[in-house]
Amino acid sequence: MTSMPGTSGNGLDLSEAARQLELAVHDAQVACDCVGLGNLDRAHEHAITARAAADAAETILRAVLGAGAGGAVPE
Repeated sequence: MTSMPGTSGNGLDLSEAARQLELAVHDAQVACDCVGLGNLDRAHEHAITARAAADAAETILRAVLGAGAGGAVPE
């Protein structure tokens, strides 16, 4: 059995973590632009979605690292 590039031994895809981080960066940049334009409501919305994407990436990375460490997830 061969594994696909970018996947861990348990089938988790690291490219999804990278995609989530790219989404987080984009939303953070939009939030900064919105602050500069004085649109604080929209900035707040994008800051929340940036945080959600960063949290999703962290969850994926913890799962991959935990799977590689025999189930122990590093803190």
